[in-house]
Formats: sequence, C-alpha cells, structure tokens
Amino acid sequence: MTHAHPTNSDYAALLLRVSLGLMYIAHSLILKWMTFTLAGTAQYFESLGLPGALAYATFWAELVGGVLLVLGIQSRWVALALLPVLVGAAWVHIGNGWVFSAQGGGWEYPLYLIVLSVAQALLGDGAYALKPSRSLTLSPAAVTLKTAA
Repeated sequence: MTHAHPTNSDYAALLLRVSLGLMYIAHSLILKWMTFTLAGTAQYFESLGLPGALAYATFWAELVGGVLLVLGIQSRWVALALLPVLVGAAWVHIGNGWVFSAQGGGWEYPLYLIVLSVAQALLGDGAYALKPSRSLTLSPAAVTLKTAA
C-alpha cells in the first residue's frame, strides 16, 4: 500500500494475507503439532521416502510464515517462499485424486493455495502491514529477452 487511505484492493490483499497466514498457522500448530504430533508427522514424511527432519522444517516454515503473513511483514516474499511447502503438499496428495473427499485428501486444496499465494505476491501486502514488501512488477519489458546486438 503506497497511498494514505486504503483502497478496496488494499483491503482485499489484507483479507487474503490474514486468511493465508491463519491457514498456515492452523496447519502447523493444530494439524502437525496437536493432531499428528511432530514425531508422527516426521514418521509420515519418512513413510513417503522424505527425511523426517523435513517435517520439522515444514512445521517451522508454516508457523513462522503464517505469523509473518498475519502481521504483514514482507508478505509478498513470504508467500513466494512458502510455495515449496504447497508444491510438496500437492505432490503428496497427487495420487489420491483431485477432490478433498478422496481417501487421504485430494490435491485441489494445495493447488488452490498455490494460486492464492501467487495472487498475494502480485497484490502486495494490503492495508495495515507492519513491514510492507518492495513492489513486484511484472511488465512486458521485464520479461522480454533483448536480442539486439
């Protein structure tokens, strides 16, 4: 947000930022810590052929990233930094099918969160961010390869 009074877009980005942050916090604290326990989550990761330590890294990434999003601290970059967690979640669920009602959960929810995270990065921090991110501009000039000699 670069103007004195928040706009509807600023409030929309705020709503997206806070809801994404709360989702990450819930998935770290309620799902991985309280429901499955960190040791149980590590065992699950190992059953997938992943290092158990990755479960702890995922827990902390979701918790810290979620708090940073809620507070509005470098939200663009936090949303992008958490994309590997979501890609991993989609990969884990890909064999279960598309919908959430599939045994073991589907991959549509992680994919949806990937889209929301990219939207957050493009929209920016929104209203009431404690430490706004630098602007992220995707213009044709920025993505065009210059071929002139």
